[in-house]
Amino acid sequence: MSQYTQPQPQQPYAPAQTPGTRPARNGLGIAALVLGIIGTVSGLIPFFFWLAGILGLIALILGLSARGRVKRGEATNKGVATFGAVLGLVALVLSVVGAVLTFKAVDDVVNDINKSATSSAAAKPADTGEGTAKDEAKGEAKGESLAEGDTAVYDDDLEITVNAPAAYTADEFAIGHTKGNSAYKVTVVIENKGKEKFDATLTTVDARAGEDGVNAEQIFDDKVGEGFSGTVLPGKKVTATYAFDAPADAKNLTVEVSPGFEWDAQQWDLKL
Repeated sequence: MSQYTQPQPQQPYAPAQTPGTRPARNGLGIAALVLGIIGTVSGLIPFFFWLAGILGLIALILGLSARGRVKRGEATNKGVATFGAVLGLVALVLSVVGAVLTFKAVDDVVNDINKSATSSAAAKPADTGEGTAKDEAKGEAKGESLAEGDTAVYDDDLEITVNAPAAYTADEFAIGHTKGNSAYKVTVVIENKGKEKFDATLTTVDARAGEDGVNAEQIFDDKVGEGFSGTVLPGKKVTATYAFDAPADAKNLTVEVSPGFEWDAQQWDLKL
């Protein structure tokens, strides 16, 4: 009797995977190179430093990540990844340099605009009785101190006058007065002869006393110290009284008045 063996179905064989046949993942290196090139070119164009910084940072990160893939055997473009990372670093450097140069250029332009917009002043001597102040010649006040009663006249027809100092007695609750020192009050008048209203709120008045120019502290009590406030309309004037504390032996008081950021500060040398 013959023995019959039923053939067994053949099991399909799974193809054996050969190590190293997995496709290389070179995308990060290529992206780093492309972004590095664009970032470097952007860094050479004025005002595009921000784009160079962004692209350079991304390119540097992608390039370093791509080199990591190469070390793990997942990628084969080590040179491309390295070059992309280097270009990303170059783009970052160019971004910093471009930012510094751009900000410096903008700052120079702003300073030039402020200088051109600053209103300079001329001195109008006090009326001595020999003619009106308008009839007297104007001398440049820049770099020179004015005397009591003199008027600083600005280009926009703003006029500031500081009158002669007078001895002042501060009350017992006054702030800024030191016992043994002398106190003097000074009247400052601002007249707006221009065509635009003037905001007097930003006006500052400071003083120094004596030959050594020590700081003369401003005195505040119920009579003085309020300063200027509000707006001065064209053709109007406003007056404020200040008091300063000075050493008892001081012979002069230098008062500096600044109408605001757009005007030059002027000084008056007052005899005590």
